[in-house]
Amino acid sequence: MRCPFCRADNDRVTDSRAGDDGATIRRRRECLACRRRFTTYERVERQLLMVSKKGGVREPFDRDKIKRGLAKACWKRPVSEEDIEGVVSALEGELYGTYDADVPSRVIGERLMELLRALDQVAFVRFASVYREFKDVRDFVDELEPILAERK
Repeated sequence: MRCPFCRADNDRVTDSRAGDDGATIRRRRECLACRRRFTTYERVERQLLMVSKKGGVREPFDRDKIKRGLAKACWKRPVSEEDIEGVVSALEGELYGTYDADVPSRVIGERLMELLRALDQVAFVRFASVYREFKDVRDFVDELEPILAERK
């Protein structure tokens, strides 16, 4: 593993433990050249999962793209990076456990909305507004009505 600071290829592992999702290993490393510490994550490399989008376009599943979208929805909300990582890991585990090669983008979007709704309702509405392509205020109201009904 190359040090992200000095690019030396000589380090030692100081701590190793399973990630929160149980599917990753978190390792703390110390560069023997510059003595700085950094963290790496190890996960099983899985068969490539393809996402079927509207119009028949297919592209590889990209967990970082999903993570970026969730980060935008959760911007300035009390949602930690670990919470977002947990949502992405949960989704990824479900997809690889259910689908062999192709997964419809609609399935990903709907499942992300379910997970976000439980995590943060404002982030959920932000994500839904982009995912469902809200055209006017009525679309927002239609999405908010079930949430408001639950509170009563």
